[in-house]
Amino acid sequence: MRRVTILGATGSIGQNTIDLIRRQPDAYKVVALTGGANIARLAEDARALGAEIAVTAYEDRLDDLRTALAGSGVEVAAGAGALIEAARRPADWIMSAILGSAGLAPGLAALEQGTTLALANKESLVCAGALVLETARRHGARLLPVDSEHSAVFQALAGEDLAAVERIVITASGGAFRDWPLDKLAAATVAEASSHPNWDMGQRITIDSASMFNKAMEVIETREFFGVRPDQIEVLVHPESMIHAMVGFNDGAMMAHLGAPDMRHAIGYALHWPERRPLPVARLDLAQVGQMTFRAPDAARYPALRLARAVMDLGGLSGAAFTAAKERSLDGFIAGQIGFLDMAGVVESVLDRFAAQGSHVSAAMTLDNVLQTDHLARVWADEAMTKKAGQRF
Repeated sequence: MRRVTILGATGSIGQNTIDLIRRQPDAYKVVALTGGANIARLAEDARALGAEIAVTAYEDRLDDLRTALAGSGVEVAAGAGALIEAARRPADWIMSAILGSAGLAPGLAALEQGTTLALANKESLVCAGALVLETARRHGARLLPVDSEHSAVFQALAGEDLAAVERIVITASGGAFRDWPLDKLAAATVAEASSHPNWDMGQRITIDSASMFNKAMEVIETREFFGVRPDQIEVLVHPESMIHAMVGFNDGAMMAHLGAPDMRHAIGYALHWPERRPLPVARLDLAQVGQMTFRAPDAARYPALRLARAVMDLGGLSGAAFTAAKERSLDGFIAGQIGFLDMAGVVESVLDRFAAQGSHVSAAMTLDNVLQTDHLARVWADEAMTKKAGQRF
């Protein structure tokens, strides 16, 4: 029986992971489940799965969690430190699905026990790729990708020589606004940005899809995870979301990974790796699909992709500044402080300030320095949003 932990159990990735585990209850022993403010969901899953411990990220919700799990025998804890301790509990397989840069420290703690970490947290590799990979190497841990695009690349590269790779193409649905007139984007509402045409995801990642900040992070993640050059990474808008990634080789051949838009593909592959096992996902009927379309992303519609290239050019700790500024600008958009198009402007202003501070860019890649950069970038993003809010009204 495999011992598993799910960091970020109440989000969409965590819930899909739990769905797969529940289908094979005799195959898994759940060690820890962690979540945020959705105490009812966290407690319900912890009871149903017989978890050893349930942890909420919010210290002020500890009593609520304790009440919800009274009499269950499940331990409870709360706070950032408790998340890290949960990640350190011995497990054979750990899902890292905590949203945002908050997932970095627990993910590193998991790697330090030399286990298998299924990485769904984009920010970990974007803000601290070198640190994550070195931690995995030093402790003999295995890192498996769970983003659908990176799982697709990982599978396409199975048995291949990375030196033979010419390019990696990751696809994007284009999000909620892929066909909107550009002059309408400035007035896009949070509700409109929160509706994805293909995928069923949480609000924040759905808005990131509409702005393509999620794809920008995936570009950086591709460079970090697979060690390819930035110029080898391409993005294609593929509205049908059936081809998740393609790998082009030096003989002109391309390997494409196809599947229905269901995150249980990538989660199940990581959960069962190195085996393939049956998954409860739709099977493609290509005759019914009829055709698939592709187009180059519009630079004016998706400035986030340009900013990802700037981050890779800057290097160092710029990824930490990028993720923090992106998170704060998204907070500002959801709160109505700035408009949809203002998010890219806020991130760009933070990157410009960061680039001007050469010592910040070149500082050593340590957890402390990443967290300090994260804090500074959030302060700068708040300043930029205050300025933009003043210009709007």
